[in-house]
Amino acid sequence: MHHFQFRNGELYAEEVPVRKIARRVGTPFYLYSAATLKRHFQVFDQAFASIPHLVCYSVKANSNLAVLRLLAKEGAGADIVSGGELYRALKAGIPPQKIVFSGVGKTAREMREALRAGILMFNVESLGEMKLLSRVAKRLGTKAPIAIRVNPDVDPKTHPYISTGLKKNKFGLDVETALEAYRLAQEDPHLEIVGVDCHIGSQLTQISPFVEALRRIKDFIRRLEKENIRVRYLDLGGGLGIVYGDEAPPPPKEYASALIKELGDLEITLVLEPGRVLVGNAGILVTKVLYYKETPTKKFLIVDAGMNDLLRPAFYQAYHEIVPVIQKERPEEVVDVVGPICETGDFLAQERRLPLPKPGELLAVMSAGAYGFVMSSNYNSRPRPPEVLVHGDEFYVVRKRENYARLIAGERIPDFLR
Repeated sequence: MHHFQFRNGELYAEEVPVRKIARRVGTPFYLYSAATLKRHFQVFDQAFASIPHLVCYSVKANSNLAVLRLLAKEGAGADIVSGGELYRALKAGIPPQKIVFSGVGKTAREMREALRAGILMFNVESLGEMKLLSRVAKRLGTKAPIAIRVNPDVDPKTHPYISTGLKKNKFGLDVETALEAYRLAQEDPHLEIVGVDCHIGSQLTQISPFVEALRRIKDFIRRLEKENIRVRYLDLGGGLGIVYGDEAPPPPKEYASALIKELGDLEITLVLEPGRVLVGNAGILVTKVLYYKETPTKKFLIVDAGMNDLLRPAFYQAYHEIVPVIQKERPEEVVDVVGPICETGDFLAQERRLPLPKPGELLAVMSAGAYGFVMSSNYNSRPRPPEVLVHGDEFYVVRKRENYARLIAGERIPDFLR
C-alpha cells in the first residue's frame, strides 16, 4: 500500500496535491511519502516480531538523510556498502551497533571509520578483505566483529544484473572457501566471529529461493558448530521485490512466516536488509511533458526527466507505471516516453499505451523511491533534481535542486590555462 492516490481526478501525495508541489519546486523532482515509509517499515518489522531480529535498512536503495532519519526513529538499523553510507547513517541517528557493513571493495580507511564508530559487524566478502581488516584492527588495538558472506549458489530468478548469490557472481565466498575463512578467523586475535552472512539478489518475487538459501546456510552453520565456531547473528540480506507492473511478490508476513518456519529451533538473531520493499513504492518521479513528436515509425513524448534522473529503465529495461497527474478524457497513443539526454537509450518507457497529455502537463513515474535519485548523475551537465518529503498536509524539500554553480564547484582551471 502507498499514499499516492487520485482524488477527483488529481494525484495526491498523502494530503497534498502533486500539482501544488510542482508549482513550488519545478520539475523534475522526486517525491516521497512519510506515511508510506513508516507503514512499510512497521509491516516488515512486525512480520518478524516472534523471533529475535534486527531490520537493517539497505541504505543504497535511497540514502536521503530525511528518509534515513524517519526509518531510524522507527527502530531501523542500516546495511551500508561505503564510508559515505556510514557517514549518512550516523548523521541520521542510526546507532552504530545497528549497522552492518557489506560490499566487496571496502578500503582500509572505510574499515578504520567503521571500527572507530563501533558497528555491529563487517560482512566479509573475500580472504584478502579479511586479512586487511585484521591488520587495520591490530593497528587500532581492537578486534573487528565479522560475519563471512557465504555464497549459497541459489538462483534468485531475477534480473542478472541484480543476482548476487550464484557461483559466477562477484559476491561472497563459496561454501568450502568460507569454511576455511572461518577457521582462519577463529585463530586471528584481531577478529571476532559474530555471524554468518548471505544475500542472493534483489527484486525477488518468489519465496522459494530465500528458503533454499536459508536451508543451505543452516547446514553451513551446523558445520561451523562441529568445529566449535559459534555465531550469534544470521544475516539473510534483503531482496524482497515490489510491484512495478504485473509482478506478484509475497507480502512481508508470508515471507517472514516461511523464513521463521525454516529457521526452526536455531537460536540466533536474524538480521534482515530490506531496501526496495520499504522505499520503492514510497516515492515517485514527477516530470513535465515538453513536446509531442511523431516520425514515420514512432511517436514520442519528450519530458524533462531523463536517464540521468532515473536510470533503471535504460539500465535494466525496468518497467515503471507512468500516469498523468491530472486525469481527464484523452486519446490514447502508443508512445516512447523519452528524456532530453543525447542517448538513444534515454527513455522512461517504450511502446507504452498512454492517455496522451499535452506539453506542459505533468506525469508521475511510479515506484521510483528505490534506486532512483541514488543512481542519478550530472550527465549532459544537467543538475540533479530535488527530493521532497510529504508528511500529512505539509511538504518539505529534503534536498535542494542542484544549480549550475554546484555542477562545477569541485573543478579548477590550472594556472597554465589562464
